Amino acid sequence: MEPATSILAGKKILVVDDEKDILETIEDILDEAKIDTATDYDTASFKIRTNRYDLAILDIMGVNGLDLLDEAVSREIPTVMLTAHAVNKETLMASIRKGAIAYLPKETLSDLDELLERLLSAHDRGEPPWKLVFEELAEYFDQRFGSDWKKSDRHFWNDFSRTYEVGKGIQERLLRNRKIIDKGV
Repeated sequence: MEPATSILAGKKILVVDDEKDILETIEDILDEAKIDTATDYDTASFKIRTNRYDLAILDIMGVNGLDLLDEAVSREIPTVMLTAHAVNKETLMASIRKGAIAYLPKETLSDLDELLERLLSAHDRGEPPWKLVFEELAEYFDQRFGSDWKKSDRHFWNDFSRTYEVGKGIQERLLRNRKIIDKGV
């Protein structure tokens, strides 16, 4: 029996980070994908506007990652935020609000290919990748922010949970809507 093909195989991925060693590490880890890189905001912004990507992986600090996230989302590019220095509740919530599919600390870099496999698979199936992030990295976030870290922003997290449930329900209905299916949408 042949091994399953990686969901990352052949994907065109933009990776943006101001640290060249991080870019090289990600290129090595994601060797099955077609990687395009940028080390600054202007280059990354140009690439987002002029190319089509299956995924963007953006650092937050040093490259204006949250601004790039806006641009990537507007081009319908699934985007993962990957950061070390900006790991805090505020940038996590900003990433969610702006439409990132995940927020990963650079400490998870050694598992990046496995995490991306699961995240993209969930995204492709219409399942919320954030659920996976919070299941996989619950211990990390609890250690980093404290075990009750969501309580101080309870309104945000309640809205976040409700939005995902409503969005999933709408998506399920649309997948079964004959008018939409017949149009090939």
